Amino acid sequence: MPLFRQLEARPEREKQKRNRRRECRTDEEDEDEPSSLTRLCLLSLAENMKHVWVQDYAQNYMDQYFFRYIMGPFSSLPGDLLEELLCVLSRRTLLSRAALHLLLLPQLHSLSLPHSCNLVTANLCSLISARCQSLRSLNLSGALNVSAPALCSLLGSLSCLRYLYLAGTLCNRSVMATVAQQCPALKHLDVSRCVHLHPVALLPLAHGGLKCLTSLLALDIGLEENEDDGTATAAFLLLGLPSLRQVALDNAGQACTMICKQEFRLTEGFTSKERVASLQELWTRRIRGGEEDSFSLEEKLDKMLHLGKSRGDGVRADKGSQETTVKLGIREIQSVSLDSLYAVGQLCPDLHSVSLNCHGEDDSGDDEGSGFRRTTLLTKGLAAWSSQVRCLSLQFPGPLSELVTPLQVTGSSLISLTLEGVQADGHLPFLDLISACPKLTSLTVHIDPPRSNQEEEDDEDLEDWNLPCLPDLRSLTLNFFLDERQLKPVLCWRSLRGPLWALLRGAPQLQKLSLMATPCRLDPVFRLVLDHHSKPLNALDQPPLRCLRHVNLKRSDVTMETTARLVNTCHRLSTLDLSGCWSMTLSNITKLQGKASRRHHKLQIIWT
Repeated sequence: MPLFRQLEARPEREKQKRNRRRECRTDEEDEDEPSSLTRLCLLSLAENMKHVWVQDYAQNYMDQYFFRYIMGPFSSLPGDLLEELLCVLSRRTLLSRAALHLLLLPQLHSLSLPHSCNLVTANLCSLISARCQSLRSLNLSGALNVSAPALCSLLGSLSCLRYLYLAGTLCNRSVMATVAQQCPALKHLDVSRCVHLHPVALLPLAHGGLKCLTSLLALDIGLEENEDDGTATAAFLLLGLPSLRQVALDNAGQACTMICKQEFRLTEGFTSKERVASLQELWTRRIRGGEEDSFSLEEKLDKMLHLGKSRGDGVRADKGSQETTVKLGIREIQSVSLDSLYAVGQLCPDLHSVSLNCHGEDDSGDDEGSGFRRTTLLTKGLAAWSSQVRCLSLQFPGPLSELVTPLQVTGSSLISLTLEGVQADGHLPFLDLISACPKLTSLTVHIDPPRSNQEEEDDEDLEDWNLPCLPDLRSLTLNFFLDERQLKPVLCWRSLRGPLWALLRGAPQLQKLSLMATPCRLDPVFRLVLDHHSKPLNALDQPPLRCLRHVNLKRSDVTMETTARLVNTCHRLSTLDLSGCWSMTLSNITKLQGKASRRHHKLQIIWT
């Protein structure tokens, strides 16, 4: 008779479990809504268990005995409550080795320890292996105290795993071989930043038959690896894993180019050395319907009609059919270069999330020809997904004005946009960017300040401007690069006040705001937002800044008057970072902390 017995899961119960896990994954708690009795009990338990059960176990049993199972006060809890309790303990930095020992129970289906990776050792892995063989999700990211053999031993006993996170661990080729052999139901694998794992070590994933794998994240792995081998490996994985939907590989773009051009002869030596099937063979399997099961009925009919037409047109048409029929089902892809964007568009027509690196070997930021080439390639490449891309991330070395045309092509469907390395060249391109992406809920821009002073507009004129806004915006990050030798930024972009006013005034649901090293004074911006009744175009008739939870104003020109108004106005504010704000003094911070102590919601003020 088993020591533990669980009732059969019901649909309602499964839905509640998913909701609880979603709450655990969030970085913050919604303090404005009343907590359920269950959650209040878990919070109380997390705060008090260390003084009773954890202390007793640590003093009398933990280092003296090895228990395969522990029958105690937590053994009767359902797995979903155990998972939520572990999340609460981890988030509040209350998770200790003894507490973890007590909560490793057979009913656990999900175990996430990235914030407590220092607790993960070979001994703990042996406990997980013995007690939690029904795990479906395991996150050991950052656990550097566990050797590759210990990981192999652990994963060899977890045949039910569907989600595995090993980013930044000592994972190597033997671990990947174990995963391929012992985890046949695996759907998601993250091995990013594993320096002991070379790209060729991923080959067993496709060669071993992980046909259910839908997500593979393996950026920044290996050291001094042959780039050609990395490209061939990526191509092998793209062709050999037909269920892939999310891919993050360092050579994914080059691999798409190789597949699109059918340059398979270049990899014959590689496939022979690694003793795997040739890329030509994998390509042929895909053409012959190796993944027909994943096609819809309409796609199958279209394919049959296309093949029938090709047979009537002869051999040359058949070759053209091969080139247009074989498609990859990838929805999200990262680490794609600009030169390979066209090939990615040809092979992956259903993408809705793209991460692009637009830096080129022959690019120089001041070269007008290279700028025109970047813009042209980017515009043509993004046109393939003009109405379906929802998330776009760009590393772009040119001025912001060069991105206006590409964003006008694809911006109408974007809900998340990240720009890194761009150069500011006036407020008009910034306004054009806002107009091109009206549905954004998240906007992140890491930008160089303008190289010349920008003119400032008068308050009277600003009220009459028909400035665009982003009414659905939840997160706004506008961080300016600042040399470490500079104590404060040069206030050279005073006309930025207009776009900032439009963004802050027109986004009543804004929850996260970051304005680092802003090259304009922020006091006038917040005065306009809070005091003026005018609104930007299409703005909702709701008060601004009322939903703000996190505000970061590092190294910006802001005074005590404005920060005090933010504390008084933003009742949900939980963190306010004023590090490096030279206008703030110690007495100012003391007064703000006094105001914060009288608030209903806790507020953490950071200042150095």
